[in-house]
Amino acid sequence: MQIYERKMEFGDDSAGLREKLIQQILDGVKTATCDLKEFCNAQEIRDLDGPFGWHETVIDGAGRARCNIRVTEVYETAFGNPDPRLVRGEGDGEDTAQFQRDHENFFAPLLKAKGLPPLTSDSVLVVWEFELAETPE
Repeated sequence: MQIYERKMEFGDDSAGLREKLIQQILDGVKTATCDLKEFCNAQEIRDLDGPFGWHETVIDGAGRARCNIRVTEVYETAFGNPDPRLVRGEGDGEDTAQFQRDHENFFAPLLKAKGLPPLTSDSVLVVWEFELAETPE
């Protein structure tokens, strides 16, 4: 499996979250991810301008390459009214409330630790939609 310069990590290692998310990608359930715009680096902000189609290597908590994905779309959406493509891509079907609960539970401690205000319905999320491109042989 080719290892790409750009790497993507999912969740954190608490309670096996990262491994669960990687398995969802491998199973084809997870086809999108997001981050708060205020947490995005300069490259991630530039992603919004496309063009799309680049590959990234998904790594686990130990830094091991687990699979490659191809980014198919990048856009912004509001936390209070998330784009349905994001909700479905995160594996929540049409359950926007579940998506919001899960992501508030994830983002709230990070915001607090950084001394930033809590999530609001206007908080901007940057979304990466992707497809599984390659797994190890």
